[in-house]
Amino acid sequence: MRRFASSTSHVIVDTLIIGGGVMGLSTAYHLSNLRHADGSKNDPSITVIERDPTYTHNSAVLSAGGIRQQFSLKENVEMSLVGSRFIREHKDELQFQEHGYLFLSTTEQGYAQLQKNLQVQIEAGCSTTEVVSKAELEGLYGDWMNTEDLVAAGRSSSGEGWFDPMSLLQLFKRKACDENKVEYVKGEIVAARREDDSDSSKITHVVIADSPTSTITYHVNTVVNAAGAGAAKVMDILSPPPQIISFPVHPKKRCVFYFKCADDRQPVNAPLTVDKGGVYFRSEGSNFICGVSPDAANDHDCLDVADLERVDHELFTDVIWPTIYNRVPAFGDIKVTSSWAGLYEYNVFDQNAIIGYHPEAKNVVCVNGFSGHGLQQGVAAGIGVSELIERRAFETVDLRRFGYERIIKGEKLLELGIV
Repeated sequence: MRRFASSTSHVIVDTLIIGGGVMGLSTAYHLSNLRHADGSKNDPSITVIERDPTYTHNSAVLSAGGIRQQFSLKENVEMSLVGSRFIREHKDELQFQEHGYLFLSTTEQGYAQLQKNLQVQIEAGCSTTEVVSKAELEGLYGDWMNTEDLVAAGRSSSGEGWFDPMSLLQLFKRKACDENKVEYVKGEIVAARREDDSDSSKITHVVIADSPTSTITYHVNTVVNAAGAGAAKVMDILSPPPQIISFPVHPKKRCVFYFKCADDRQPVNAPLTVDKGGVYFRSEGSNFICGVSPDAANDHDCLDVADLERVDHELFTDVIWPTIYNRVPAFGDIKVTSSWAGLYEYNVFDQNAIIGYHPEAKNVVCVNGFSGHGLQQGVAAGIGVSELIERRAFETVDLRRFGYERIIKGEKLLELGIV
């Protein structure tokens, strides 16, 4: 049972961002930049609310930290190109390891899809991805990879790899809060008040519990839902049920395994390699990490963060290890030395981002549901949300297809490159 606050204060703020992870801090940084560029040095004000500033269970921090342009949707390619440029500009600080991605195909159908994806990537302005044949794979990776069952693969020459997620969070926080004077508050949303009209409802006040005995009531113009895996709970407060359609972002558990290999034939600087069933592995220094999403029947919502303390080791023994051992003979001699679990903010509708105003709360902007590729798209998403709020339109990347309207209409926008 939630304790009632014994004291409350009132604050006027222009933009209140719920969630101080990658999406929230990127939005805060880029929105404050836009306003400074427009001559608004101190006002309108921006406040970020984060319930766990230690980021113990933050999705990005617990992820594999990847960035790639090998997607099947133009918008996803364009967003990751924006992210890649930003990460390269801060390569040393973010510890960017530009060792690439490798999407393997064992079927002719998969090969055809890789070719279609490549055309999308080229049309989106990406010039570094390619599809290679089995013979080319043998020449590139045959010293450590079993290519016998492969038909082709998608790969890149640059711009893809992985980086340190916490460093990106810290960079955004420093730039937004220290340099641009965005307010950062530890707290959790507990209530909201709305102003009804004939068309839709506007949020006028948001109540934040900043301690067990006190609250802050924010008088707001705009609210951004950047709450990651907790986005649906936040949306239920901002736009209580019944809604036109239930907010389709669910928290899903994902496990990562860190292992060492004792066989000298092991790969060095292995790209993030995606094999059958979405099983992936990549180098991590002189060792490796790997993972896979559970099958749909076992992919339950993770409603209690305490469940993250239990890693699903059967995924490694039953699914991951047989797949990576088949692909890399040296992985017959490995030892898992650590493992952890984090959350995906999973869009159960079509596994793609929701970016735009909510139809039942006209001043609430959603930036949710990235389904595993939010870290790499956080830069572009923050820019896009900032442009939508400040300029009333997307300018850098046209993200209109990611709006909530597609969900209401039941028109799925499927991304085939989900890992």
